[in-house]
Amino acid sequence: MKRFYILHFLLAISTIAQAQKVLKTKAVYQITYNRSADGKSKEDKNPTIVLVNERQNLLTSQNILRNGSNYPYEQSIIAKPENTLFQIANLAKQSQIATADRSAIEKQVFEFSDETKVILGYRCKKAKTIVNSNTIELWYTTDAGIKAAPTVLGQNLGLVLEQIRNGNSYVTATKIEEVKSFKYIDVADLKLTDGLSYKDLLWKSRFTTLNIFNNETINFMEKPQSNDSIFRFAGGTVIARKVKFPPLQSSPNVFVDLTAQSNGDAYDRTGSVFIIPTDKKISLLDALKSSVNALPVYNNGNGKTYQGVVATDSYSPVIELMRFFTPFGVGKYNYLKLKDKDWAEKVYYRQDVSELFPLMNGKEVWVAVFIGNYDKGGHRVSMNITLHNDRNQADNKAVLMPLFNATNVMEMAGQEYATMFSSEKGLEVSFTLPKDLKDARLRYITTGHGGWSGGDEFVPKKNTIFLDGKETFSFIPWRMDCGSYRLSNPASGNFETGLSSSDLSRSNWCPGTVTNPNIIPLGDLKAGTHIIKIAIPMGLPEGSGSSAWNVSGLLLGSE
Repeated sequence: MKRFYILHFLLAISTIAQAQKVLKTKAVYQITYNRSADGKSKEDKNPTIVLVNERQNLLTSQNILRNGSNYPYEQSIIAKPENTLFQIANLAKQSQIATADRSAIEKQVFEFSDETKVILGYRCKKAKTIVNSNTIELWYTTDAGIKAAPTVLGQNLGLVLEQIRNGNSYVTATKIEEVKSFKYIDVADLKLTDGLSYKDLLWKSRFTTLNIFNNETINFMEKPQSNDSIFRFAGGTVIARKVKFPPLQSSPNVFVDLTAQSNGDAYDRTGSVFIIPTDKKISLLDALKSSVNALPVYNNGNGKTYQGVVATDSYSPVIELMRFFTPFGVGKYNYLKLKDKDWAEKVYYRQDVSELFPLMNGKEVWVAVFIGNYDKGGHRVSMNITLHNDRNQADNKAVLMPLFNATNVMEMAGQEYATMFSSEKGLEVSFTLPKDLKDARLRYITTGHGGWSGGDEFVPKKNTIFLDGKETFSFIPWRMDCGSYRLSNPASGNFETGLSSSDLSRSNWCPGTVTNPNIIPLGDLKAGTHIIKIAIPMGLPEGSGSSAWNVSGLLLGSE
């Protein structure tokens, strides 16, 4: 029996020795690495491929080698013997960028272990490092005679046959084969850019950017001037342009981003990014071009008329993409110094509006920005819409129906403030569904206004939504984090209490922030006519001031 064990041990050593083949220095080898997670192997449809010869290592993938990769795609080269890392990105068919880093390999630091294990017949040692708070373990062998790895990490250790991130994400070599040819890339022919520019260009190539406005002024003037692309309305406080959206078969992630800074106005103001529907007989464009009187009015018995608030058979209210609020004088008033306060130069707003993309997909639509102000300097804004294609199939049965928008974006042209909540009827809108609607939701944005201590801006008020006479949702919209944005508010007033005006909690908004929509579930709705009602116990006027609530609502669902 003892002789049997000795023989078995010698055979095992012999097998390992045969498997631990020293690879030829001048040959070309292709190493295939497959990914797996949580210890479970899975079919890797695009394994990492590393091609190794004495002059360079090429880190690529199976799809790239077979010309089947989508743009953009990236490859890495380690040029030998100097160990310079070249990163190459093909952004499009005739567009390539590259950068070089001569220290990326040499500056890597590892913690070495006495642990060993066998991979593809090679006895491997373990090295560990930390990258961006991720623990990376590399299993490498020095017995193969070559140095390579599936990523930039460990290229100088030996032949890395497995890389493990945080103990559960694996990249493991499954095959090493000698190949007859090596597509050598002459790094001398690469047009190099600096590392930051390379990363920025590669990042931007992964999505589509529609530049809507670039450093445009939104201010109050008697005769606002438009040009061939940018239109100014309502005393210059609304800017608009027609935008063509690309047709996509997928359902992308869509974001609106906007930067703003004061160009003279020192106060916090209501802002809105919106689409102007033109699918019916009347649109906001008619009012912007002529008069607010072109809009249908809403009456609820409180003695006032509200223009362009609710949907009718002949009119669709504007569709709000993003509600934002300017801070107190950011940029223009940064000379108002306080100790240990470094003011922001501008404010950046970004909102996910992916659920609204069916309204834009392949269409030419009017996109506008409103900032309510009576200041000759006003504000300067830049705005983009970015489309991030995740290749998920588009929902062709999506239904999006604008129901109401009480934000008076034509405030400076006489549109009434949203004070309809002084009546018990509040805001009601009737809508008709031609077909049953599944998973109906109300995209609801609400902010309270009334800028004195007893005004609704500073008093929590319950918002209640009724559907067909039944309460379906209620909440108190309130923001208590406004002090977080103090560095965007250089012109904010300071009180005897030691607080700044921008610190104070408000009815669902803060100076210098976005107000997020509430997505309110309504269930499945039958075809036919329905009524949505918004009720808010709005405060009474005080002196010359009155409270108001800017609410907007869009019905979402699928047929």
